[in-house]
This record gives sequence, C-alpha cells and structure tokens, in this order.
Amino acid sequence: EVQLVESGGGLVQAGGSLRLSCQVFGITFDDYAVGWFRQTPGKEREAVSCMSGSDPSGSYPDSVKGRFTISRDNAGNMVYLQMNELQPDDTAVYYCAAIFEAPLSCVAGALYWDYWGQGTQVTVSS
Repeated sequence: EVQLVESGGGLVQAGGSLRLSCQVFGITFDDYAVGWFRQTPGKEREAVSCMSGSDPSGSYPDSVKGRFTISRDNAGNMVYLQMNELQPDDTAVYYCAAIFEAPLSCVAGALYWDYWGQGTQVTVSS
C-alpha cells in the first residue's frame, strides 16, 4: 500500500519558519519525482516545489522562490520542505505528492500526480 504521511505543520507568526516532512511508503522512491502543493478553500491546488532526477536543485513558483527549499533523503524515503520568511498568504493545507519520473514531471498539473498525502495545516498569523 502506498502512503505519504506529512508532519510538521502548525501555527507560526509572520516572518517565522516551519519544516514539513513527508515519509513515503510503498513505492520505489528513486523512480519518482516529489513535490509539495498547497490549497486554500475555494482555490485550486497550487504547486510550491518539485524535485526530480533531472532537476535536483528543485523548482519553485515566484511566490515562494528564495523562501522555500525542497529536499529529499532517498535512503530514508523522506521529503522535506523548509519554509522561511512565512507570510499570512502562505496559510494553507500543504500536501506532499509523488509522480513517476518522466521528462517535465515537475510541470505536470496536480491532476497528473500519482500519490498524495493527507495534508498538513500551516497557519501564519500577522
């Protein structure tokens, strides 16, 4: 059974930091690109980071570039998202996801990702 289990969400003041973790079970981890998405009520799920074999430095939208950093530990099947300089607009449910590695994996829309975690709430107070 495939499972992605996120942890590390919570409440933080603006300007603060959080580190999200995602433990992945049930897939050959090295065969997958991994990413983090976020979603607020009434809005589509938004990609905030992705790491693939072809782009190990990670990719980010402008809204989080320079503040968020994705990393992975292939030995432990873990994915991390370090979030710094958090702002109230970063408030959302954050999801870890995995997609079978292929060219342009990191530009695939949320609909095309294979596996998802249950989500973890991040709330940034002003």
